Amino acid sequence: MPATIRDVARASGVHISTVSRTFSAPHLVNPETRVRVLACAEELGYRPNRAARALITGRTHNIGLIIADIANPFFPPLIKAAEGQARHRDYHVFVADTNEDPAAEEELVHALAKQVDGVLLCSPRMSNALIEQVSREVPVVVINRQVTGLPCVMMDVGQGARAAIEHLLGLGHRQLALLGGPRGSWTNQQMRRAAGAAARSGGAELTVLGPNPPTETGGSALATQVRDSGVTAVLAYNDLMAIGLIEGLDHLGIRVPQDVSVVGVDDIALSRLTRPKLTTVATPTAAAGRTAVDMLLQHDSELRPRGGGRAAAVGDRRTTAQVMLQTELVIRDSTGPLPGRSRPGSVPDGPGPHRLADPGSPTVTTGGVVAS
Repeated sequence: MPATIRDVARASGVHISTVSRTFSAPHLVNPETRVRVLACAEELGYRPNRAARALITGRTHNIGLIIADIANPFFPPLIKAAEGQARHRDYHVFVADTNEDPAAEEELVHALAKQVDGVLLCSPRMSNALIEQVSREVPVVVINRQVTGLPCVMMDVGQGARAAIEHLLGLGHRQLALLGGPRGSWTNQQMRRAAGAAARSGGAELTVLGPNPPTETGGSALATQVRDSGVTAVLAYNDLMAIGLIEGLDHLGIRVPQDVSVVGVDDIALSRLTRPKLTTVATPTAAAGRTAVDMLLQHDSELRPRGGGRAAAVGDRRTTAQVMLQTELVIRDSTGPLPGRSRPGSVPDGPGPHRLADPGSPTVTTGGVVAS
């Protein structure tokens, strides 16, 4: 028969309420008593009833994590990091996939609102107005998108796009293409703005192809357009599209990087396994997952009234911190000099980024470039 709270109280010589506080509000229990209660609970194999604890404290100790596409390898490192950080804080994570559907996204927030203490929205496809609306129902932290007035964890893809374009300019390319991602994507907007500005600054022409599905198939389908556009270098919305494009170009007899240079974004594991190995912008997805969990729990704590009870989420969102995590250009084998031009040395002959800290540092400064 499983041990009960009464068994723990009897074994540790304290009242049942003290055992309850040890698990629900440990800061209110004398440290020596808390250690004794936890030791007895461990010895007896006692596990507190989370549902009963939720009725007392108003906390479910559950977090919802809603992501755009679980099949995209960009997301698993973020999910794993968020779950690890939550477990460290005695929270569980419920993961839900929207398949890039904003209507499904909204439905999931409403469905989870009463079952979790807060929701992490990762790469959401809902409008800012709708995100603002659902945040009044449950505390929300937005990942990989900026929403004014809400806590957000962003990856500086704009800086990454600039670094990628400057790298291509340094290799002599002046006819460039940007393969856009899904319509309404915040990342897509940031990349387009930054890549366009960097290309203009370097005297280059940037052709934008998109919007497109952010998949390998989406990239492969653009191979003919890339060939017909006459560009010599391409920045793709993500690594999946870049890998698909390389495959599509290969079917057309176009070599990478000898004929066309290709850069991706995300630095997924596949980017190091393709041939050629993919030059890419590394995004700190694991750091984003950990940071978002910490931000959400801080947010929930500030919203919760003194003495416990359900969080007063409506109209009271005091935590509006917005963190920008640094990205980093990782140079591999899919980029090379303009056809007919010899490969430059380690220092590019055009504008280029500088080496800075590792990706994932919370900063708003420009990022770095490494070789891998």
